[in-house]
Amino acid sequence: MAMGKRKKHGQQPLFISAADLPRTVAHPFYAKLNEVLAGWKFDEFVEGLCGQFYHDTMGRPGLEPGKYFRLLLVGYFEGIDSERGIAWRCADSLSVRSFVGYGIDQASTDHSTISRTRRLIDLETHQQVFQWVLKVLADYDLISGKTVGVDATTLEANAAMRSIVRKDTKRNYQEFLSDLAKASGIDTPTREDLVRIDKTRKNKASNDDWENPHDPDAKVAKMKDGSTHLAHKAEHAVDMESGAVLAVTLQGADLGDPTTLIETVVAATQNLRAVADDVRTQDKLDEKWMSEGVADKGYHSNGSMTDLAEMNIRSYVSEPDRGRRDWAGQPEAKAAVYANRRRVRGERGKRLMRRRGELIERSFAHAYQTGAMRRTHLRRHDNIAKRLLVHVGGFNLGLVMRQLTGCGKPRRLQGLFSAVFGPIWALWNVVRGSWSRAMHSGPSERLAGRLLAVA
Repeated sequence: MAMGKRKKHGQQPLFISAADLPRTVAHPFYAKLNEVLAGWKFDEFVEGLCGQFYHDTMGRPGLEPGKYFRLLLVGYFEGIDSERGIAWRCADSLSVRSFVGYGIDQASTDHSTISRTRRLIDLETHQQVFQWVLKVLADYDLISGKTVGVDATTLEANAAMRSIVRKDTKRNYQEFLSDLAKASGIDTPTREDLVRIDKTRKNKASNDDWENPHDPDAKVAKMKDGSTHLAHKAEHAVDMESGAVLAVTLQGADLGDPTTLIETVVAATQNLRAVADDVRTQDKLDEKWMSEGVADKGYHSNGSMTDLAEMNIRSYVSEPDRGRRDWAGQPEAKAAVYANRRRVRGERGKRLMRRRGELIERSFAHAYQTGAMRRTHLRRHDNIAKRLLVHVGGFNLGLVMRQLTGCGKPRRLQGLFSAVFGPIWALWNVVRGSWSRAMHSGPSERLAGRLLAVA
């Protein structure tokens, strides 16, 4: 066979027939997902929601709502963190182009169009799309809604600590340290002097005094690995039977868990109410939906226990060891704390505590680790929340796909061959190694090997 040579410069054809265009079999995961979306008339739903954000006659044709939300879903399923990366992936992959709705002869959208569309469509519309996904899950019996677990994690912000400025004077950190050094008598402070002064200060980067001018919503916080960054706080409300995320809220990273708990519980209640009010899914929820709440000890406080009790939610919240308590003048808080303590110490409370760590941490791992949203590329809570709602909606759709196909993400199919044929291949290697050793052994050893094989 003769060797051909790659042409470095070639004349591109002026015309090409449709029969000569490259064809590929659609990805089975995306093909099935499009069937699910079409069965619930996804495109008609989002076009009706987003029609108010598009002009009928002015401007160039915009990005269709169905394509826009599918592109954000691709960010979750492909593990892409930025909108620029999503646009590149759509331009490069024939299966993703087919899922989004681009023909082989059409140019895919660029990242600036995705960003522009996100800014035009408001946060409430993204929230309604998230509720639509919950209705799809309820149709597949993947939502009970009776017991809801809540937990939070930190997302690294798209802002640098070295860019923070004082809220009062707008001077950056370096200038602030220089002023302190001059006030202490050092006229021309060196870098070593600034480090020495900064080392002995308390509350160096308090969120009350400092902010990032590019993203005021980003707050100084300690991350999971112990480092300090500007961050946001994402809080999930998870169904404790199926693992579906019923609500996701974005909070300031400096807010304590008891402060943000009620907002997330209210968001989950509103989403479940939307599912219960739909005629297609009104019989899918448990009769006592949103009647139990589960959380770790970081959420325990007198106020949070009282608030949950007033909302008629049976709390299962781990209680930290605070020693002997003084309940003078706090009868409501005492009753709520004691009732929660009794439930947590029961067998059901212990089972829920174990279940909480499994299901909620799983949603964090899929959405932010393999889903690549641990670090945000957007700024301000309203922008990040839009992307986050559709991103976590992709996680919920993955539960439906896992029920239908056995795989929650398209990349899971890459390891399916090794999972099925791996044990067979390992057994064949063992047999081949035994046969090879028997062929190279002496007559007596081969006879012993045959006797052992017969036995």
